[in-house]
Amino acid sequence: MGPVRHLPGSVPLRTFVAGLAVAIAGVIVMGSLFLVTEGGAGAAERSPSRAPAPAPTLRPEAALVPDASLPSSRPVVAVPAETAETASTGGTAGTDIRVTPPSLMAIAQSKVTARTLREMAKLPHVTKAAAVDGGSVRVSGTALRLLAVDPARFRQWTPKAVARHPEVWRALAGDEFVADRAAAKRLSLVLGAEYQLDGGPRLRLAASAALGLPGIDGLIGKDLGRRLGFAEGIVVLVHGEDGLIDRNGVKRLLGGTAEIVPVTSSSGGGRTPSRTSEGLVGRPESYLELYQRSAELCPGLSWTVLAAIGQVESGHGRNNGPSSAGALGPMQFMPATWKAYGVDGDGDGETDIWSAYDAVPSAATYLCANGAGRGGEKLRKAVWFYNHSWAYVDRVLSLADAYARTYS
Repeated sequence: MGPVRHLPGSVPLRTFVAGLAVAIAGVIVMGSLFLVTEGGAGAAERSPSRAPAPAPTLRPEAALVPDASLPSSRPVVAVPAETAETASTGGTAGTDIRVTPPSLMAIAQSKVTARTLREMAKLPHVTKAAAVDGGSVRVSGTALRLLAVDPARFRQWTPKAVARHPEVWRALAGDEFVADRAAAKRLSLVLGAEYQLDGGPRLRLAASAALGLPGIDGLIGKDLGRRLGFAEGIVVLVHGEDGLIDRNGVKRLLGGTAEIVPVTSSSGGGRTPSRTSEGLVGRPESYLELYQRSAELCPGLSWTVLAAIGQVESGHGRNNGPSSAGALGPMQFMPATWKAYGVDGDGDGETDIWSAYDAVPSAATYLCANGAGRGGEKLRKAVWFYNHSWAYVDRVLSLADAYARTYS
């Protein structure tokens, strides 16, 4: 392989490899990134479409969030069965794929050949192997380690929830940026915003998902990666039986300087997490704590806004629908919106529209995608996207103010 080109906005391959090794070791540089312009165009098209919720008169007791235990069960509904290893791609019938997230990830010093990948697939307990491009960019001096992937080929290597997340694949096809959820939180990234690469172009953050790849901050499309000078085929993904793959064999095929990284359920590698996994917010004992933890997923968003929406939509889980328009669960999501924004809040391996542990953090994610974390008119507009009624917005924000006074 010839010398790697370093176009504006990119950093050398050795920096990517070294930086990835540091991240794998757990040394993370905290910080936020400089926001250039806001996005959010077309967000209304993704918002729940239903009649405005009623606006009951504010009562003193309405300003109290239940401290009682959350319900442990959900309504019984008929939903299509989906196996743990098959994810709908959001297309037509017959487009389901079998997801096979990596058990190991390796970073080589140069392009890995097709012959090497074939030899790797022959190792004991290995099912298959593939290589993708990798590189780093900087925003306000902060490095982001990214993979540049072909969406059609890479989709099967992601966890089930990511594979069926349409925003991820639309973003990659449209030369936009997909952030790992943990990186987005760590760096205070704002969904829908654009970020200026140091010395390079702007990238729009169009989606966020739990990618489960240690040290990787996000994804871009393969074509965009080439324009940024990313190194071709240096990150190898290996699928097989967890804990049984011959790591020494993998390293021998890639060369002694290759970095070998296990991808396990504890690091979000696509396996179904155990019921004891904390997830994004865990399983707090009360709605009050659940709203507070979920608000942390959107820097700048007050938990009182989530509490107000929870009160107006379902009375904090007392009336979970379905509504006359088909909205479901304690935060009254339309199924299409849930498919795009639903998250696994408690780490049980499911994104359950009926579960408060998933629905409340999903509402925070959805509001954040529409600018709620910026407050003021951006917050008002984000609440309007949640339910297209200015009377609804006034009701929610009035109730949020009541909560703030009660709990101050």
